[in-house]
Amino acid sequence: MLEPHPDLTTHVIHGLGWLYTVMFLMNVGWTVRSFNREGHYDKILGFQVPHLPKAFVWAIYTALLGLLAATHLAADGDPQDFFFRMPVALKDAINVVIANPISFFLLSILMFAAMIWLRKWLVRPTVGWVLLNFSMLFLGLSMTDYDFRQIVGKPDNVPIVGMLFIVGYFTWLYFAKAVENDRRIAAGEPKIEDEQADQVLVWPDLVYTEMICMLLLTAVLIFWGVGLDAPLEEPASAVKTPNPSKAPWYFLGLQEMLVYYDPWMAGVVLPTIILVGLMAIPYIDFNKLGNGYYTFDQRKFSVSMFLFGFLPLWVAMIILGTFIRGPNWNMFGPYEYWDVHKLEVLNNINLSDWFWVDQMNKPLPRPGAEDGFAATALIILKREWLGLALVAGYLLVFPPLGAITVFRRFFVKMGFVRYMVLANLILFMAALPLKMAVRWLFNLKYIVAIPEWFFNI
Repeated sequence: MLEPHPDLTTHVIHGLGWLYTVMFLMNVGWTVRSFNREGHYDKILGFQVPHLPKAFVWAIYTALLGLLAATHLAADGDPQDFFFRMPVALKDAINVVIANPISFFLLSILMFAAMIWLRKWLVRPTVGWVLLNFSMLFLGLSMTDYDFRQIVGKPDNVPIVGMLFIVGYFTWLYFAKAVENDRRIAAGEPKIEDEQADQVLVWPDLVYTEMICMLLLTAVLIFWGVGLDAPLEEPASAVKTPNPSKAPWYFLGLQEMLVYYDPWMAGVVLPTIILVGLMAIPYIDFNKLGNGYYTFDQRKFSVSMFLFGFLPLWVAMIILGTFIRGPNWNMFGPYEYWDVHKLEVLNNINLSDWFWVDQMNKPLPRPGAEDGFAATALIILKREWLGLALVAGYLLVFPPLGAITVFRRFFVKMGFVRYMVLANLILFMAALPLKMAVRWLFNLKYIVAIPEWFFNI
């Protein structure tokens, strides 16, 4: 029997010590900032009085980070006796939530809704700084788990971890500027962009800036390539494929869609609709506000739809495909061993199978080899009538229903053609989470299954 891998090694502990050292230095600066900026102007004393409780709290936290960094860097005993690690109970709880596709997607939706609802609170500098510290501490604690390190520490997964921090920062930056502009607009004050009077020319100012950024990025990539091994594997072989075999990270969203849709639908139809929809947005949008400045209140619908398609339906799918999809395309928790022998038996059925076999207790109607086109079409129509009716109802009933209810204002301002384009784009976007939900809840494979014509939905 093989010995289990140790969760902690001296090398890992020392590496985490440097992470906590960076956090310590970051929070030294934040503590100084809190001491200098938090507080009020005292008219009797005649100068700014610091808000000592806040600064004192940050000073204590910073001191604890310093002790934590020193403890990690000075550790030389048995690594398995090291005290600062992720609790087993917490790891098990996170594994249960994340490894379940329903709870994973619901969690991403709830986080997205909370981000929109609490945006005015989240954009406070202190709140943003607390979230950054929490995410870094959580990452450091998670790195004490061996299985987590094997997934996150892969050379081709390291940039994705950095990308998640970057996406989080720029999303926070957008909301910070949008909330401030919305406050100024409501108060009748000039927007942030109106006060930025300094303007520069593309040549030479912007070109020089871009050239400097290009040189810095090139240097970073060179040092990165020296310090981190390239993710090269053995030569490709048709008789030995990776398990799991994954697409590059920027295609993981499409690969995840292949779990729920037919290849032609997930690889051709939906991406084409997405590209055409992006090109159509400037022509169907009737709201002229928000051009050239940050805002949310003036573009609630557009921003919310874009962020929903980008964060829960794209970034979350990249996280799912990178860190959770393991061997045999099973879902694993972030602290769970990727066992190649793990198998989950699923009896995925088509809607027509459920209707004819399970409910009607009849064999599934199938066209024979001698049937002509008309006879084949009639048999397929008889077999798939329920799925075709649901798809037709979804695409034909919801647009007019929305035009007289929640989207009435859009219909009045946009007109019939532009409104129908917008409504169908929204319906196609919503089709992905809906199809995911019915697969998870009912093991439903296809709503319409016509393999005779390679048409499955």
